[in-house]
Amino acid sequence: MPTHTMRAVRLHEHGGPDVLRYDEVPVPEPGPGEVLVRVHAAGVNPPDWYLRDGLTAMPGESESTVSLPVIPGTEMSGVVEAVAADVDGLAVGDEVFGLLRFPSFNGSAYAEYVAAPASDLARKPAGIDHVHAAGAPMAGLTAWQFLIEVGHDHPSPFQEARHRPTALDADTTVLINGAAGGVGHFALQLAKWRGAHVIAVASGAHAPFLSELGADQFIDYTKSRPEELVHDIDLVLDTVGGPDSKRFLRTLKRGGAQFPVLPGDFDEEETVKLGVTVSSAQVRSNGAQLAELGRLLDAGTIHVAIDSTFALADARAAHERAARGHIQGKIVLTVA
Repeated sequence: MPTHTMRAVRLHEHGGPDVLRYDEVPVPEPGPGEVLVRVHAAGVNPPDWYLRDGLTAMPGESESTVSLPVIPGTEMSGVVEAVAADVDGLAVGDEVFGLLRFPSFNGSAYAEYVAAPASDLARKPAGIDHVHAAGAPMAGLTAWQFLIEVGHDHPSPFQEARHRPTALDADTTVLINGAAGGVGHFALQLAKWRGAHVIAVASGAHAPFLSELGADQFIDYTKSRPEELVHDIDLVLDTVGGPDSKRFLRTLKRGGAQFPVLPGDFDEEETVKLGVTVSSAQVRSNGAQLAELGRLLDAGTIHVAIDSTFALADARAAHERAARGHIQGKIVLTVA
């Protein structure tokens, strides 16, 4: 068993990357349905910096679920250290990875140990290391639940209708905006796995990376406007969002769909006139789906790209890297 204290990164106040503190705190106790995991690596994701900046209520929740000080982080890879009495199927020594308690800010993954719901975990693919495994759950499950299978029937805070993924096959053309980022590079690979023709939109520096991942066409958005170059698209997955997102509606064929990963600014009259659908989902922890992704990772069908790694104590530098943008793949904290 571990010693009774551990190192963890905590926020005692909200603000810039400099509010991330490297503290000594008690090791958590796994509750019913949970296991204690010795963390080897933790992924760095947008919810981590939203929380740091002061967002303390998840979309769809009216009040804050956060009390300071708080340990950020929602995804990790590590080794099971202790198992609650009611947990079957996991044992001390098992290597696992997972997206923890999402959507919530209670993941607490920026730490040497974490208490994790067993249902949020899957066995780490043997063929990849903890750093790559830690980069997969959040972005991988987001891409999976947008493109392949939602896997739950919780209503999305972003829309009333249930999100329905589009059938992807050799007759489908998919445009991915922000294709080099965490969600984008998984979405590209999942769409290719399903046989789709994929157009990747990113800045020019990412062109070789994206063609290596299987992109059929590349558009450098710093040099040209995708909506002027391509038309008759079946599906646009926009991982960038914001007010510019609606320009991609013009690339769609009638009956096509646009999936904004982040809330965009859409005009219902325009979507009706164009005969297209805009649909969004909110990613949720799902150990069973993660196990399916894990099999693809193990087989080398899908790869996790690592932008950069930082030691847990250097979480501030990891957040500074995130703030500079143009991320290729995932930023990961190495813990042990």
